[in-house]
Amino acid sequence: MPNQVTNVEELMSTLASMREAQREFAKFTQEQIDQLFYKAAMKINNLRIPLAKMAVEETGMGLVEDKIIKNHYASEIVYNKYRDAKTCGVLEEDHAAGVVRVAEPIGVIGAVIPTTNPTSTACFKILMAIKTRNAIMISAHPRAKNCTNEVAKIIREVIEAEGAPKGLIGWIDAPSLELTNAVMAESDIILATGGPGMVKAAYSSGTPAIGVGAGNTPVVIHKTANIEMAVNSVLLSKSFDYGVICASEQALIVDQSIYAAVKAELKKRNALLLNKDQLQKVRDILLVNGALNAKIVGQPAWKIAELAGFEIEKDVKVLVGEVTDTSFDEPFAHEKLSVVLAMYKSKSHEQAIEMARDLVEQGGLGHTSVIYADEIAQNDAIMAMAAEMRTTTFLVNQPASHGAIGDLFNFEIMPSLTLGCGSWGNNSVSENVGAKHLINIKTITKRRENMLWFTVPRQTFHKFGCLKHALPELKVEGKKKAFIVTDQILFDLGFTKSVTDELDKLGIAYTVFTEVNPDPLISDVMKGKAAMDAFGPDVILAVGGGSPMDAAKIMWVLHEYPETNFEDLAARFMDIRKRVHKFPRLRQKATMVCIPTTAGTGSEVTPFAVITDDATGVKYPIADYELTPDMAIVDPALMLTMPKSVCAASGIDVLTHAMESLVSTVATEYTIPLSIEAAKLVFDYLPESYHGGAEAIVAKERMANASCIAGMAFANGFLGICHSMAHKIGAKFHIPHGIANAMLMNEVIRYNATDEPFRQGTFSQYHAPKAIERYAKFADYMGLAGKTEMEKVEALIAKINELKVELSVPMSIQEYGISEADFVGVVEQLAEEAFDDQCTGANPRYPLISDLKQIYLNAFYGEEKRVQI
Repeated sequence: MPNQVTNVEELMSTLASMREAQREFAKFTQEQIDQLFYKAAMKINNLRIPLAKMAVEETGMGLVEDKIIKNHYASEIVYNKYRDAKTCGVLEEDHAAGVVRVAEPIGVIGAVIPTTNPTSTACFKILMAIKTRNAIMISAHPRAKNCTNEVAKIIREVIEAEGAPKGLIGWIDAPSLELTNAVMAESDIILATGGPGMVKAAYSSGTPAIGVGAGNTPVVIHKTANIEMAVNSVLLSKSFDYGVICASEQALIVDQSIYAAVKAELKKRNALLLNKDQLQKVRDILLVNGALNAKIVGQPAWKIAELAGFEIEKDVKVLVGEVTDTSFDEPFAHEKLSVVLAMYKSKSHEQAIEMARDLVEQGGLGHTSVIYADEIAQNDAIMAMAAEMRTTTFLVNQPASHGAIGDLFNFEIMPSLTLGCGSWGNNSVSENVGAKHLINIKTITKRRENMLWFTVPRQTFHKFGCLKHALPELKVEGKKKAFIVTDQILFDLGFTKSVTDELDKLGIAYTVFTEVNPDPLISDVMKGKAAMDAFGPDVILAVGGGSPMDAAKIMWVLHEYPETNFEDLAARFMDIRKRVHKFPRLRQKATMVCIPTTAGTGSEVTPFAVITDDATGVKYPIADYELTPDMAIVDPALMLTMPKSVCAASGIDVLTHAMESLVSTVATEYTIPLSIEAAKLVFDYLPESYHGGAEAIVAKERMANASCIAGMAFANGFLGICHSMAHKIGAKFHIPHGIANAMLMNEVIRYNATDEPFRQGTFSQYHAPKAIERYAKFADYMGLAGKTEMEKVEALIAKINELKVELSVPMSIQEYGISEADFVGVVEQLAEEAFDDQCTGANPRYPLISDLKQIYLNAFYGEEKRVQI
């Protein structure tokens, strides 16, 4: 532990020790630094939920779920951007010019952390200090000292365990203005994030400082704007963490020709347009003695209304005040750090620019400004506004909070939680904090959508009897040794014999591993990995349902890379291409062939595997495109004797894959047709497959196709909260995965398809809510009745219920046999775990933990008996 820092004398002693440690740290190599950087990011990534809870509990500001996302961003996205950045030794060498540029650390960083973003900002600054071989002294806000200092303690412990000099990271135990001033005076450089007074003090300290200015972000909505995207983007950003991000929108300036349409869209998306009485009441509480009222910062809209003296619905996202005065005589014209938003009407684009300029000049110089307009047709109008805005960040068609911090809506902008405002904002850096400190750079970013993908096995064989035609491909490829993964029941029933008989004909040696549980365990994987190591295969054949295929995929990874840590493989990610843990490149020793014996998981064509922790019972969904099999052999002849219970559970799982991938935020024109066709095949052929048994040859073949097609859809379009929640109740109560999905599916569809305003999922390609439209499109494809989209959704749910009855699937979790006491006792924990499940991120509606709890309760009691929390 570091020295206790409660007074100036103790601070000086600690800083002296930190300088000594930093001098040793400066000798570290890039490889050593990058390992420490990785370990620190992984640790915070794994602890993002408890740190978020701690921050909200201590400060009383913001929303836990959004702070989880910010902690995730501060670890994963920041790590991804800087992971390969060279910060040690020679950076650039030009032999012809005789120029060598060498990186040297500065020394001790004094880091002032705000109360609004205590854990995420602390994480960002400490990670940057590690990456640049600097020591860092944290000065937290008194109201956030415990959660801020906890981040410092966690990272310090991690890097010291990895060999970093002891004492590189320090913190103030009893924050005070005196100690903060002392830190700023005694450090080598200051990273100051906070109010204007704190930043001014940093620049007045005599120490080089990088500070950030106040934001007062104006948003011009041009007459050519996509109104739906503009309003959804504004509300996504403004309501995020209840508006505490300094870049968040403060005022809308709307062209008069679309003013009514924008108001209508705001109301539709659950923003409250204040009436005259409410407007004055909110105006009266925004400022206290000319300064922002701290009581409104980071609070939900209903609490602000309550403080102002009136009541509103708790689902209101943002309070919008229609005003005309852009001077600081108007409280709505100030930075509000809350879900309060000003709204102005402009007669022309020229007037809109003038109003935006007034707002920036009075309170947001150097920070952020935004325009929504037709990017191609109105480039001149966009550039006209950009030229007038004295802001270093100018966003085009992007939510301000998400766009300004970088690497989310434009991937060339460096991710940062310290946003420089240049000389306009009395700052020394004119961009997201980086290496350039001496010039102002105006950054104009236009919304850009990331590359998409479609990845499937290089070969997928299908039709009855295709097994004997597909396996000879292994001989063509020169394979000599096959490791077969299955389970004991399938082996005893002779399912692997059809495979081994063909391998015998081909002269390919093989061994069979059968120790895979129905929910494959980590211990199963480790046993299989040991057997695989001993046998040394050049091809792995997984034969069975999802369990053998999932287990085989992870055995494959550990066989090729024995040093791989399972927890790293299971690390959650926001973007599969930006994850903190980089999956190893497979196929160095063996290729993967999957041969399904059930029509359900689609695992034969997906990059996913689900493994259960023996000790905790927790299911880990693991995903990476390296896990995509090389070959899939979908032979319905292997599925004829499926038990009815397996046929029902796996068939419903196929339907869930199709329904969730259909409405996912990541769904594309490549995946949506697959989702729709797979779902229709289920409705058309699952009942016959279920009742007809081995005689239902056509139905079995169609269901095999449905499973594989749905697998291709969700392999590339991902899933949603139905799977997130099914993973958790399945693990807790040992419910078959497909049945768990079935009992949750209706409630999830209703949750996603509501015509009420809600928080949409975040993905750059996903402009506005599309779930209800896509469900209705599928209902039309099925020929279901309904005039409105909601009627079509209800018709779809009714059709799903008919299928459940046909398959004897329980209609509720309670009907399945789980007691009320057992379920209610763990539902809070299940909801939290489901929120953090890998599948949640692609859900079209961004859930709160309380939403997931309500869905669980609805699914438990069934449609006839609902309990509102």
